[in-house]
Amino acid sequence: MKIPILTILTTAILLFSNCKTAKINSSQTAKSPVRGVWLTNVVSDALSTKESLKAAVKLCSENGINTIFMVAWNRGRTLYPSKIMQDFIGISMDEKYVGRDPLREVIDEAKKYNIQVIAWFEFGFSCDLEEKAGIIEGKEILQKKPRWAALDKSGKVVSKNGFRWLNGFDHEVQDFMLSLLVETVKKYPDLAGIQGDDRLPAMPSEAGYDPLSISLFAKENGGQMPPDDPKNPAWLTWRANKMSDFMKRIHDTLKALKPSIIISMSPSIYPWAKEEYLQDWPRWVREGWVDMVCPQVYRYNIERYRGELDAMLGDQIPKDKQNIIAPGVLLRLGDYYPPIEFLELMIAENRKRGIQGEVFFYFEGLKKFPDFFKKLYR
Repeated sequence: MKIPILTILTTAILLFSNCKTAKINSSQTAKSPVRGVWLTNVVSDALSTKESLKAAVKLCSENGINTIFMVAWNRGRTLYPSKIMQDFIGISMDEKYVGRDPLREVIDEAKKYNIQVIAWFEFGFSCDLEEKAGIIEGKEILQKKPRWAALDKSGKVVSKNGFRWLNGFDHEVQDFMLSLLVETVKKYPDLAGIQGDDRLPAMPSEAGYDPLSISLFAKENGGQMPPDDPKNPAWLTWRANKMSDFMKRIHDTLKALKPSIIISMSPSIYPWAKEEYLQDWPRWVREGWVDMVCPQVYRYNIERYRGELDAMLGDQIPKDKQNIIAPGVLLRLGDYYPPIEFLELMIAENRKRGIQGEVFFYFEGLKKFPDFFKKLYR
């Protein structure tokens, strides 16, 4: 007899949550300052083989990096063998890495250099990616659970910047995502933390027009229907609050399982993050639901970079919480690399404001500036 997937996921969460908290070495608490880099399998061969992975971690160490944000979830696949995914879609992990466990490999290799590893759930509630050739990577989730799709006001599956989305307002979808987080924390007791980004917890502001979300909104708003305008302020706030509720649930569940786990988030810049992806992340900071926040301050001139820092430190983040900020700095995007002078200015602006750490997107950019990092972090 087949057991329904929701039963499997819910049982996994309950079992993991009731397990005795693993004993964690004190060295696994957040290091300060954070000198981080995102390590991904997209436009990078760093994870392709064990040898290239070892070389990548070694290069991080040589450049003074003390925190690796290792991709653990993208394109509807985990980067580790997952029982949750095996039971759900019959595919335990990204097919390119079958027979390996890249997350385990990075954790083990990083230990040699006293580098902590945080599992980065890059895709969050975006389940798959529409490629130009019409191929959809990660389509198995919605094939298995079409009711899980996020819908826009025209009734179509929400697709934003090529990413198709699960309905993060659906409790079943939340249970699924939380089960992956719990599985990862339980499976790797020496993992320092987990990280969401601009897709977790997040939803495109075009979403929320599925029957379940409409019904929930009506129930909580005197029978009213959601506004046709996705950017209606009250409608934005109601949905952002649902994402914040899930942020709290992530925090409470993982901290109950392992109090020392670092909960990190890397949202977009506020208020754009709320307007486009329903992320009211300054609230997450105020409420104490995150241990580290790495806003994606991806800007192409120093005036805009400086302005975003001032906005964050001015009225978005309380002064007593500003020590958890490690801005995301753009190091490479396609063929773009910041001029060395611009890179120096961004770090200088961080230090002027008392920000002693940052996280760089992404690993491949380290190769372009070896002398810079060795001077900066040595």
